[in-house]
Amino acid sequence: MTEPVLLGIAGALRKASTNRRLIREAARLFGPCRLIEADLRLPLYDADLEDSEGIPEAVQHLADQVSQVDAVVISTPEYNKAPPGVLKNALDWISRTKTNPWQDKPVAVMSAAAGRAGGERSQLVLRTCMVPFQPRLLPGPEMHLADSGKQFDDEGRLTGEIYEKTLGDLMQKLRAEIGR
Repeated sequence: MTEPVLLGIAGALRKASTNRRLIREAARLFGPCRLIEADLRLPLYDADLEDSEGIPEAVQHLADQVSQVDAVVISTPEYNKAPPGVLKNALDWISRTKTNPWQDKPVAVMSAAAGRAGGERSQLVLRTCMVPFQPRLLPGPEMHLADSGKQFDDEGRLTGEIYEKTLGDLMQKLRAEIGR
C-alpha cells in the first residue's frame, strides 16, 4: 500500500504560523504519509471576476488538490472569534468549482491560537462552514492549541504531552477514516 497523501490547509498565511507548525506535527503523528501544504494566496471571491474570467487557476489547483489527496487537515487560527477571511475565501472559491472535491473526503479540523481557548470558537464556525460540502468531518478528539506561540520547541515539536496525545489520537482516527 502506498503512503497516504494529506493536504494541510493552514488558515494563516505566515510561513512560521503556529497553525502551519500544527499541521506539520499532525503529519508527523499521523505516521508515514506525504504532506502537501496548500497555498491560500487567492484573489478575494468576486462574482464579476468569476463571470468575466472563470475560476482562477490557483483556485482550481487548490480544488484539484482537495480532490486528489486521501485526506485533508485544516488548522485555523481565531481572528475575532471566527476563522480568518483567507480560509473562508478559499472555501467560498472552491464551492464555485464544477465539482465538490470535499464530498466524502476525510477531514480533520484543529486550531491554534494565542488565546486560552485555543481557537475553539473559530473551529466551531469552521465546522459549520464545512457542512454544505458533506465531507467526512471527524468529530474529535477536538484539538484546540491554546497559547500556541509557547507550545513548540525549536524543532517545531509540540511540548505539551496532552496536546501531543490529543493530536496523535486525532491523526490515528483520520488514518482509520481513510481506510474506511
